[in-house]
Amino acid sequence: MSFLSRALRVAANCAKNQWITPYPGPSCAFSLSAPLQAVKVQGPAPDFKGTAAFKQEFKEIKLADYKGKYLIFFFYPLDFTFVCPTELIAFSDKYEEFQKIGAELLACSTDSHFCHLAWMNTAKKDGGVGELKYPLLSDFTKTISREYDVLIEASGIALRGLFIIDGKGIVRSIMVNDLPVGRSVDEVLRLVKAFQFNDVHGEVCPANWQPNDDTIKPTPKDSKEYFQKVNKK
Repeated sequence: MSFLSRALRVAANCAKNQWITPYPGPSCAFSLSAPLQAVKVQGPAPDFKGTAAFKQEFKEIKLADYKGKYLIFFFYPLDFTFVCPTELIAFSDKYEEFQKIGAELLACSTDSHFCHLAWMNTAKKDGGVGELKYPLLSDFTKTISREYDVLIEASGIALRGLFIIDGKGIVRSIMVNDLPVGRSVDEVLRLVKAFQFNDVHGEVCPANWQPNDDTIKPTPKDSKEYFQKVNKK
């Protein structure tokens, strides 16, 4: 039997048993679509492009638009829900602080760009988000959420995934919350500042580090300077 014949037979068996998924498991060694490469810290951010709602207009957005800047790319489940507007408004309220350090914000859900615009045109007191200072990207086809591994396939919505991507397109941090709990904007801002400090100075940032706090020289000998300063025993 030729390779092609064997492959087609395996594919048929997989389809019969509903085994074909974007992430083929041990039950099926063949998939009609290539498996997705897992997004990971220190790896390249998966490329994306799509239509976003921003300032009463629709615009095409792609990852390359943010080259040279830090990007906070975060997913949320749905427009017109409950925790989501609190997060989006909180990020918008801190937008200027992200701008000061050369960082941009981009939010994404599986709603359409029309739904995004309607939500922006809904008053905050009625559960809307008002005029946000950053775009809302539509992932109506679920492609982006799936590539960033935050899609809940059964419901077609995204988990609260947040990705800090540096100016070279490398993922520096991944945070994923379950649906009921919102994220800390201040912690995201702190992390970006810490990564940027390391980019420039090469020293590493200890737990709860804030700008102007002491950092650590990452060698066995030089790190003792920090440890002897902060530890009395």
